[in-house]
Amino acid sequence: MVDLQGQYEKIKPEIDTAIQEVVDQTAFINGPAVQRFQKHLEQYLGVKHVIPCANGTDALQCSMMALDLQPGDEVITTSFTFIATVEVIALLRLTPVLVDVLPDTFNIDPEAIRKAITPRTKAIVPVHLFGQCADMEAILKIAADHNLFVIEDACQSIGAVWHACDGTSHHSGTIGHLGCTSFFPSKNLGCYGDGGAIYTQDDTLAAKLRVIVNHGMTVRYYHDMVGVNSRLDAIQAAVLDVKLGRLDAYIEARQKAANYYNKAFGSHPLLVTPQTAPFTSHVFHQYTLQIKGGHRDALHQHLNGLGIPNAIYYPVPLHMQKAYIDPRYREGDFPVTEQLCREVISLPMHTELDEEQLAYLTRTITDFLNTCK
Repeated sequence: MVDLQGQYEKIKPEIDTAIQEVVDQTAFINGPAVQRFQKHLEQYLGVKHVIPCANGTDALQCSMMALDLQPGDEVITTSFTFIATVEVIALLRLTPVLVDVLPDTFNIDPEAIRKAITPRTKAIVPVHLFGQCADMEAILKIAADHNLFVIEDACQSIGAVWHACDGTSHHSGTIGHLGCTSFFPSKNLGCYGDGGAIYTQDDTLAAKLRVIVNHGMTVRYYHDMVGVNSRLDAIQAAVLDVKLGRLDAYIEARQKAANYYNKAFGSHPLLVTPQTAPFTSHVFHQYTLQIKGGHRDALHQHLNGLGIPNAIYYPVPLHMQKAYIDPRYREGDFPVTEQLCREVISLPMHTELDEEQLAYLTRTITDFLNTCK
C-alpha cells in the first residue's frame, strides 16, 4: 500500500545524517531536532503554534483535555472514521454523538451535525477523511451559532488546503480551535515510528497543551494540572524535518497517481471514483473507490489472491463496533456510512507509484469487474 523503502532510498543520505546528528548530540527528548521541526511545521502551515506529541490519538485526547470538557459532555463526530476519533472521547468519559457522512466526499454531514446538537453538546470533531477537508464553512457557522469548540481530526490530511468564502486559504488543522495530526509511517508526512502534533492559533490553549503533554508540569517536578506523557522523540522529528521539505512534491506525486486512477476507472459502470469538494484540495492519503453491484468483497479477495495490496477503510462503522454499541443507535441509522462500509476499497497510494504499476493495477481491476454480472 505504501512503498516506504523506495521513498527512503531516495532520501537516504539526508535521513541517515539527520538521525546520526541526534545520536551524536544525545538529545533524544525535546532536543534541538524537535524544536527545529516544530518551527518549520509552523511556517509551512501558517499557524502560530505546533505542539508535538507522541501520536495522533494523543493529539486528539490532549486537545479535549485542554478544553476542560467534563464527563457527560457531548462531542459530535462521524461514524465513518478510524476508531481513534471516538476512542479518546470514551476514554475521557465524554459522550460520543455519531452522525452520518456525505455520499460524495465521505466527510461529516453538516446538516446532520446541526440536528444532533443538544444542550450538552460542547464540541464538534470533523474528520478530514482520506485527505480532503470537510465543509468547514458550514461547520464553523454551526459552531459559532451554538458556542461549540471545533477540533479538526486532520490525521489524514496534512498539506490539504481549505478555501474559505472570504477568499482566504488555510491548511487543514489550522481552521478550528484545535487541529490534530498523526505522523504514523504511512501518512503523507510520516516518521519511522509513532508521532503526532496539535495545531492552534490560540496562545492560551497552546501554553496549556505544552503543559498537558509533559505530565502537567510547568516547572520540573511541579505539576499544576493532570497531564500525560506524550512527546515526539528527537529521532522522529529529525526524520520528519527532512521529509517536510518534500511534502508538496509528495502530495503532487499522489495527486498524479490519483488522476491516473480516475481516468482509468471513470467510465466503468461498477466503479465510483473519489470526488473532491470544490472548497478543498485533496492530498490522497488514501485512494478509495466504491464498488457497486455487491462486488467489493469479491474484488478484495481477487486482489489478495494475486498479492496486490488493497485495504478496506472501514469495514464496520463506529456505531456497530462491539466496544461502542450504544442503545441510541441501531443498524440502518446511518445509511450512507453503512453503504460505504459495504462498498469501499482503497488501492496502493504513495509517492513511488509509476505508470507500469498503475497500468497493471487498473487493468487487473477493470478486467475482473468486466467479468462480474
